[in-house]
Amino acid sequence: MAASELYTKYARVWIPDVEEVWKSAELTKDYRQGDGVLQLQLEDGKDLEFKLDPKTNNLPYLRNPDILVGENDLTALSYLHEPAVLHNLKVRFIDSKLIYTYCGIVLVAINPYETLPIYGADIINAYSGQNMGDMDPHIFAVAEEAYKQMARDERNQSIIVSGESGAGKTVSAKYAMRYFATVSGSASEANVEEKVLASNPIMESIGNAKTTRNDNSSRFGKYIEIGFDKKYHIIGANMRTYLLEKSRVVFQADEERNYHIFYQLCASAHLPEFKALKLGKADAFHYTKQGRNPVIDGVDDAKEMSTTRNAFTLLGVNESYQMGLFQILASILHLGNVEVKDRDADSSVIPPNNGHLSVFCELMGVTYQDMSHWLCHKKLKTATETYIKPIPKLQAINARDALAKHIYAKLFNWIVDHVNKALHSSVKQHSFIGVLDIYGFETFEINSFEQFCINYANEKLQQQFNMHVFKLEQEEYMKEQIPWTLIDFYDNQPCINLIEAKMGILDLLDEECKMPKGSDDSWAQKLYNTHLKTCALFEKPRMSNKAFIIQHFADKVEYQCDGFLEKNKDTVNEEQINVLKASKFDLLVELFQDEEKATSPSGAAPATGGRTRLSVKPDKNKAGQASKEHKKTVGLQFRNSLQLLMETLNATTPHYVRCIKPNDYKYAFTFDPKRAVQQLRACGVLETIRISAAGFPSRWTYQEFFSRYRVLMKQKDVLTDKKMTCKNVLEKLVQDPDKYQFGKTKIFFRAGQVAYLEKLRADKLRAACIRIQKTIRCWLARKKYLRMKHAATTIQRYVRGYQARCLAKFLRRTRAAIIIQKYQRMYVQRTCYKRKQAAALAMQCILRAYMARQLYKALLREHKAIIIQKMVRGWLARQWFKRTLRAIVYLQCCVRRMRAKRELKKLKIEARSVEHFKKLNIGMENKIMQLQRRIDDQNKENRVLSERLNSLEISHATESERLRVELTRLRGAEEDAKNNANKVTSLLEELERLRKDLQNTQKEKKAIEDWAQTYQDEMEKMIAELKEQNHLLKNEKNDLNRLIQEQSQQWTEKMQRALKEETQQLENDLNEERSRYQNLLTEHLRLEEKYDDLKEEITLAVNVPKPGHRRTDSTHSSNESEYTYNSEFAESEEGTRGGEDVSKSILDMSLFLKLQKRVSELEQEKQSLQNELDRREEQFQRARARDDEEHKKARGAELEYESLKRQELESENKKLKHDLNEMRQSLRGSAEASSGAPGSPAYTVLLDQLNSSNEELEVRKEEVLILRSQLVSQKEAMQHKGTMTEPLPYIEDVQKLTDAKEISQAYMGLKETNRLLESQLQAQRRSHDNEVEVLRGELQSVKEENNRQQQLLAQNLQLPPEARIEASLQHEITRLTNENLELHSDDPKEYKAYRISMLRRMVDLMEQLEKQDKTVRKLKKQLKVFAKKINDLEGGQMDVSPGQTTDEPVHPVNIPRREKDFQGMLEYKKEDELKLVKNLILELKPRGVAVNLIPGLPAYILFMCLRHADYVNDDQKVRSLLTSVINSIKKILKKRGDDFETVSFWLSNTCRFLHCLKQYSGDEQFMKHNSPKQNDHCLSNFDLAEYRQVLSDLAIQIYQQLIKCMENILQPMIVSGMLEHETIQGVSGVKPTGLRKRTSSIADEGTYTLDSIIRQLNSFHSIMCQHGTDPELIKQVVKQQFYIIGAVTLNNLLLRKDMCSWSKGMQIRYNVSQLEEWLRDKNLMTCGAKETLEPLIQAAQLLQVKKKTDEDAEAICSMCNSLSTAQIVKVLNLYTPVNAFEERVSVLFIRTIQTRLRDRKESPQLLMDTKLIYPVTFPFNPSSLALETIQIPGSLNLAFLTRV
Repeated sequence: MAASELYTKYARVWIPDVEEVWKSAELTKDYRQGDGVLQLQLEDGKDLEFKLDPKTNNLPYLRNPDILVGENDLTALSYLHEPAVLHNLKVRFIDSKLIYTYCGIVLVAINPYETLPIYGADIINAYSGQNMGDMDPHIFAVAEEAYKQMARDERNQSIIVSGESGAGKTVSAKYAMRYFATVSGSASEANVEEKVLASNPIMESIGNAKTTRNDNSSRFGKYIEIGFDKKYHIIGANMRTYLLEKSRVVFQADEERNYHIFYQLCASAHLPEFKALKLGKADAFHYTKQGRNPVIDGVDDAKEMSTTRNAFTLLGVNESYQMGLFQILASILHLGNVEVKDRDADSSVIPPNNGHLSVFCELMGVTYQDMSHWLCHKKLKTATETYIKPIPKLQAINARDALAKHIYAKLFNWIVDHVNKALHSSVKQHSFIGVLDIYGFETFEINSFEQFCINYANEKLQQQFNMHVFKLEQEEYMKEQIPWTLIDFYDNQPCINLIEAKMGILDLLDEECKMPKGSDDSWAQKLYNTHLKTCALFEKPRMSNKAFIIQHFADKVEYQCDGFLEKNKDTVNEEQINVLKASKFDLLVELFQDEEKATSPSGAAPATGGRTRLSVKPDKNKAGQASKEHKKTVGLQFRNSLQLLMETLNATTPHYVRCIKPNDYKYAFTFDPKRAVQQLRACGVLETIRISAAGFPSRWTYQEFFSRYRVLMKQKDVLTDKKMTCKNVLEKLVQDPDKYQFGKTKIFFRAGQVAYLEKLRADKLRAACIRIQKTIRCWLARKKYLRMKHAATTIQRYVRGYQARCLAKFLRRTRAAIIIQKYQRMYVQRTCYKRKQAAALAMQCILRAYMARQLYKALLREHKAIIIQKMVRGWLARQWFKRTLRAIVYLQCCVRRMRAKRELKKLKIEARSVEHFKKLNIGMENKIMQLQRRIDDQNKENRVLSERLNSLEISHATESERLRVELTRLRGAEEDAKNNANKVTSLLEELERLRKDLQNTQKEKKAIEDWAQTYQDEMEKMIAELKEQNHLLKNEKNDLNRLIQEQSQQWTEKMQRALKEETQQLENDLNEERSRYQNLLTEHLRLEEKYDDLKEEITLAVNVPKPGHRRTDSTHSSNESEYTYNSEFAESEEGTRGGEDVSKSILDMSLFLKLQKRVSELEQEKQSLQNELDRREEQFQRARARDDEEHKKARGAELEYESLKRQELESENKKLKHDLNEMRQSLRGSAEASSGAPGSPAYTVLLDQLNSSNEELEVRKEEVLILRSQLVSQKEAMQHKGTMTEPLPYIEDVQKLTDAKEISQAYMGLKETNRLLESQLQAQRRSHDNEVEVLRGELQSVKEENNRQQQLLAQNLQLPPEARIEASLQHEITRLTNENLELHSDDPKEYKAYRISMLRRMVDLMEQLEKQDKTVRKLKKQLKVFAKKINDLEGGQMDVSPGQTTDEPVHPVNIPRREKDFQGMLEYKKEDELKLVKNLILELKPRGVAVNLIPGLPAYILFMCLRHADYVNDDQKVRSLLTSVINSIKKILKKRGDDFETVSFWLSNTCRFLHCLKQYSGDEQFMKHNSPKQNDHCLSNFDLAEYRQVLSDLAIQIYQQLIKCMENILQPMIVSGMLEHETIQGVSGVKPTGLRKRTSSIADEGTYTLDSIIRQLNSFHSIMCQHGTDPELIKQVVKQQFYIIGAVTLNNLLLRKDMCSWSKGMQIRYNVSQLEEWLRDKNLMTCGAKETLEPLIQAAQLLQVKKKTDEDAEAICSMCNSLSTAQIVKVLNLYTPVNAFEERVSVLFIRTIQTRLRDRKESPQLLMDTKLIYPVTFPFNPSSLALETIQIPGSLNLAFLTRV
């Protein structure tokens, strides 16, 4: 395939860029062979000419198709090169928020600098047991692969975590260890992870420091081996450390710090325990202030110090040792401040009494003189003599720093050793997984000895990595039988030889260290002379003679030679060490106690773990000489420890994790391409890509290739043999046979071939799309033409119709105009006639009016004269009347004054009695008086207005009448004027005068009319205002009524909603409590099983034979019978006390502590539940008391009911007491008669039981008396409340009134007071009458209720006791219902609280009634038993002579055996119980029973045996049978718990046995559906209610075992059937999957499909139906099945990027529809199973809906209400187009979704809980099968059972 075929127009390529490293561009012109320039267009639209290198003529890298971008595995990319890798990582990290990516066998982890919710227990469970390629990349996937290979291959594993400082190595290692601790089942037992994590603060404080790149950089490497036992449980761990950077103790660069522990000490110097260390701030010490930045932002060193101390305590380092460690660290700081001065050029001296040196000596316990002497001197030894030589100042300072580094290294070793001791386990290690957290490749501006060692280690690791990758490639090729050709890959062995070979860099460095006058310069010259011309990897800088350059696998690094020799030698003055050894400080002596055995002058090799330190014992004869000659340098020790590490790694299977630091600023999800490329080159990821690309990187199975590229085949090319089909097609598509190879199961492609095939496929699909578009566009155009034609004809039709209508309209208008003209002309003529007629009438009117006015004036003069006469005569009469009136009034005043004096005396007497009421009602009087005044004022105003209105109306009416009369007169005058028509001439002058009068009259008339009009307008306005006010009032009234109705409706709805919510909350609480109880039961059973296993192991260890059953005491709670199987060893333990010590040594203390901890937790939870119960009871009591206060009105009926109940109880107790007394007398008589018989002790026991019953009856009698006294007191209180006390008169003095004016004022006040008192008295009388009426009504209702109660009492007395109690309870319920309705109608607000209190009260009454009923029934049963025994004894005494013994069992003779029919009981002997349990439970085959016999037959047989034991009243037999049955069922479940059929069978039988115990218990609630014969078969002697609880717990255990068994069967099918298998063939294409091959989505042999799941569901359902499982229980099982299917499918969808596509959403929806169809076929749609699939359905819909606009976001938010925000965002991030025509989800759209869902309150958990089990209930399901009709088949081998 030529390059021109790929480098065509629109092809996309990568070109180099300075800022972004690689930039994408698109070809705008086809490339032709020989072109030197490519015409490109950048993504921003800018055109560019890219010049090709004329020497190489290499074309730029091609971009991968968009469907391959964002792949989980980089090796799945068609084009494997640096820009493709970088772009893929960037897209996954920035767009999809995915930090993990596979690169072949390497997991690339990018630090997000943000906490992500992807490390929880749910994620661990999701990855546990999965293949590495089946799930999205994750550190858990790598850990699972290592764990799985360790268990499968029996080979140790290693996880190598490398990367730059701050890339997240330590976090990745921590999560890997957490995964091991969780999946190995030791997360709560071994606690290894907790211990390792507890060591983290310690190791970080002593081994981490701030650098320019990381605030918490690890300055050492570590390798942690996690040990496992044979069961692959964690048992311990061990830590090795590498290359501690000791130079940091004495020197730090700018902006860097020393180790954290020093700053923590300085920050805690103020603490009392640190006062003796004499520390200060960090700036005060030379070793902590060199970096000039002693503070890290956001870090509190004092708080970190507290964390470090707590970690020391957790790991067992006591307080004294801790203070010793801190004392040594403080002494190092003081040692750094010791000042050395020059004495002369060759010697130095420390001034006497140096403060810091004094503190150092004091803390270290050494002498000041010795230390100060040896800090400035050294000892030289020759063959014969020893010299002490002074040293200059510079050497003295170096010696001081070397001593500080040496002490710190020793301290570091000691701490690491103690951490390993804490993590060590005594159990033998079977295998291990090592986690290597080591520094990555480093290059700085100044690189020294430490960077050299680090890069040397990375060279070794890279070589091991390359060889491992090469080996895996070779294995893959040989497995597929492909010809193996050597792949040229970079081998860094020359670089390693340059460093470690003979005459290499390290060898020359060690040789220079041995030279007496060796220096860094001379060593550099040796390097130049040796390697500069012989090794191409070694270079010399141009501008320096003290540096060298090495070409490492990642990059060129320039090393400065200064300090190499000193750091390599790491020499310490031996005399200084001897001074420290002579210390009085025990911890310091312990640090240096192995100094004689050490082979290094420093005694602290960089490899500090116990396994990595190498020691060589010196020759005894030449100890000093050998020690001197064989001292190993740091480089040699590091090389040895590195070699040991490589041997360890080579002996294990390695797994690689490469951590990448995305930016240097710690910004969350920010990607810096430059830094990323630099690290990718350094960590070997690109080398892996190059090795893969050199061979056949793309690999497809034949089925995947056929499914993906089926579109490129013709129908004739498709053969039955898919392998041959693929070969034929490839030969046609790819002409070069070297581009691909056919393997055994896969097709191998060279790099770029998949992209070429994808291009062909896209072209084929594009051509098909064009053809489809052509056809559709033709169809659309024709549809458009037909629509336009139809529209044109429609327009023509409407236009023609419009024209016709216009013509008709014109004709109508013409006719209408003619008619209008006719009528207009007629109107003009008529108007003219009317005008002339009106003028004639007006002239006549004026003349007649003139004559009338003349007559009117004459009459007016006469009338006014009469009025004047009237007024004068009236005034004279009134004057006379006034004089007479004054005289009369004077006489009356005198008389009344005399009478008033008499009345005053009477009023004074009355005031004394009235004054009290005035004081009582003075406030009310004032208020009433004010109101009365206001009313009077308003009345006065109303009267004035009404009088004024009436006067106006009267005046108006009078005026109108007068005018009417005048008009009549004028008419008469008009008649006269007619008669006098001849006198017109003489009256013309009079007419003129009258005309003037007429004008005046008209003016007056006009004025009167104006006034009348104004008045009328005012009245109309007033009326309108009144109407408006009335309307407003009506509206307000309507609004208020509507508001009241709305409020009432709202309150009703609110109450209903609140009641519904409270009911729902109570149901949820009930389900939570039930779930919590069942979980506790499950945990208890798990611990019980583990306890049984341990007990069996102990028993087998001490060879104890199986003991027999031990019967528990009858006084114990029957709940203990559930666990009696565990106590069967109790008897044998008493006999084997001697072997107990032996068994104790076998017990695992960790398990014992765990059990003890779990027991304490259960006790605490029990106490919390008890406290909660007490709190609820207290709240209930308060609510009940409050309810009693609110509803005292209903107390009368309750008292009646309580009195009835009391009388009934008294009568019942009297009857029982009478029966007991008679029985006691009979027993005493029989006892006296047979006092010498051996059976007399039985009578004593019987009498004791009767006495106890009598005492109980006495207690009941006392309670009745107390109840009676309470009733009497309540009755008296009510009577006392009904009486009212008369108010006592208050006598007060009244001052005498002497003045007459005061008397009159007092008189008026008294009159007002009397009036007010009278009105108040009347109001009180009315209220009293109302109360009397109400009381009479209540009295009448009470009388009616009393009559009804008497009638009910009379009816109840005629009923039997059981029916009587039922009737009284029914009556109480009816009464409470009536009260409820009344309260609801009166006050709806209190309805809710009242209803709840009534319900609680009814529950209490029911419970009390049930208890009383049980007590009465129990006493009756005892009476029957006692009477039967008495009769048996009396009969036996009559037959047995005094000399005979009565040891033989007495058979009851009064058993009703009159009927010969089978009574539904089975009798067996006590010794046959084990045989019964063995044949019916332990050895029963469920398949035969289910097919051939009736469902639940074993349960019926066991219950019939139990009935007989109850019938003969054998409590021991009942208890033994129930205990054996329960323990046997547990045993068979433990033995065959993984068999679904067995578990289902015993779940059905256990539930049937439980239902039988309820159905035949004799309780009324369980006897409703029984036949009379079944009621006769009820248990008569024993109440097994507590055993029902035990069986219910057993049924819960079996149900949970059934769910686990079902889950184990379904789990392997779900992912393959629901996600991977293509139910609709051809919908989804297969994408390249890279090296990590996923499970194929094509159904091969052995692959599970949806049909497999449905077949399994059918199998489950048919088995449960055959076993007769209750239908409700089957619904619960199916609901749990569907929840598991939905949860597992959704969890895998959320963790698999390849499954999140549009086509996969269609597949999921189709699969869900098939499951729903199965539910409909089985009539299980109402069981709630469909609702459990709702999250999965919504996730599938989310994959298919549009994801572009804001409307789409709103639709998604409203649609996905069952998915959490995290799940929605995860699906959108994972959405991956399978075809080129699909589009990715934009980051902006995802942010829009997050913004809209921000206010949702939900759990942040990403995955669904697959371990969730819904709480199970067992609804009562009575059986209609009669026990007497059951036949026992002979195949059960139960012939020893006897039918009774």
